[in-house]
Amino acid sequence: MQCVPAALAIAPASSKHFPLKLVGRRMLAPSVGHYTFVRDDGQPLDFIPGQFIQVHFQYADGTATKRSYSLATIHDHAMGPGEAVEIAVSYVAGGAATALFEGLPEGGHVDASGPYGRFCLMPGDQNRRYLLIGTGTGVTPYRAMLPQLETLIAQRGIEVVLLFGARTPAELLYGDEFRAFADRHPNFRFVPCFSRELPENPHPDVRHGYVQQFLPEFAPDPARDIAYLCGNPNMVDACFEALKEHGLPVPQIRREKYVSSK
Repeated sequence: MQCVPAALAIAPASSKHFPLKLVGRRMLAPSVGHYTFVRDDGQPLDFIPGQFIQVHFQYADGTATKRSYSLATIHDHAMGPGEAVEIAVSYVAGGAATALFEGLPEGGHVDASGPYGRFCLMPGDQNRRYLLIGTGTGVTPYRAMLPQLETLIAQRGIEVVLLFGARTPAELLYGDEFRAFADRHPNFRFVPCFSRELPENPHPDVRHGYVQQFLPEFAPDPARDIAYLCGNPNMVDACFEALKEHGLPVPQIRREKYVSSK
């Protein structure tokens, strides 16, 4: 899918456009590519993990359009010139953005703006645990948050549970990275939930089903939890209602829906 964040409280940092030059790409899944760019105007891109950029282009008839992509970059928030700007791009059959990215040669440019959004960890949070829930490319912002989470684990001893929904093991985006992070940090638990096919010799934290089915296992608690929901709108809505039933107030449930667009 081509994903467009429908962010909770979008707040543009800047509307100025800037060029991004493609320096590398790799496939994360059969229909998802990881694209690495550098900003090509000598200026820094200062972003907070959880924010996104917009890529601007034109349809074949010349009509201007844009797509939004969460930043996947693992970095601190102060990025200097020439440093990586990473996004995950879902391919949609017949999609205009898919054609743009699939046809982009290494060294080619796209027009971007941002960063935008407030789907971020808040400095004033005093919770004891984060419940991070995502599907598909909705897991991208959680990858960018890993350095922040590592600091919070060290400083405040927080716990983190990442519930990530995918259909098959081949679609578990950044799964090896999340598993490696969990292996290094006992306070971080990575729980992949596969709706169709399980991996061979699955890790004990692997589940068979949808992420919302397994929320009760982790006993959401309004006294200690803040939840983040990102990805498929149906999943976001289902988890939102489930978390409210567990007593979490709305300010402790932060949401970003991804919707398809050709």
